[in-house]
Amino acid sequence: QVQLVESGGGSVQAGGSLRLSCAASGRSLSTYDMAWFRQAPGKEREFATVINWSGTNTYYLESVKGRFIISRDNAKNTVYLQMNSLKPEDTAIYYCAARSASYATYRNIDSYKYWGQGTQVIVSS
Repeated sequence: QVQLVESGGGSVQAGGSLRLSCAASGRSLSTYDMAWFRQAPGKEREFATVINWSGTNTYYLESVKGRFIISRDNAKNTVYLQMNSLKPEDTAIYYCAARSASYATYRNIDSYKYWGQGTQVIVSS
């Protein structure tokens, strides 16, 4: 019912910035919590950030807090991840995910029903 497509990944030097986009189709995302997860080579997929359905609440992984900003534009049916002051340890495939109304914790990966294919982010030293 919901298709998600990420874009905006690439290669950047440490200290640089990237803005990822996640475009949704199939239905409006206005009733969905939207999250970004990431997975580095050889590592578990981890929660990075989320913005709730109304845009009134956000949550960030501690290591990205103050550097990453999640936002959403419901008119464009798109969620964004602005990444600043990038570090080599941010290197990962970044996945966009969506869930309808849920009482599960935001970091609960199993609560997200829809996933994008991911976009690669490489941060060089």
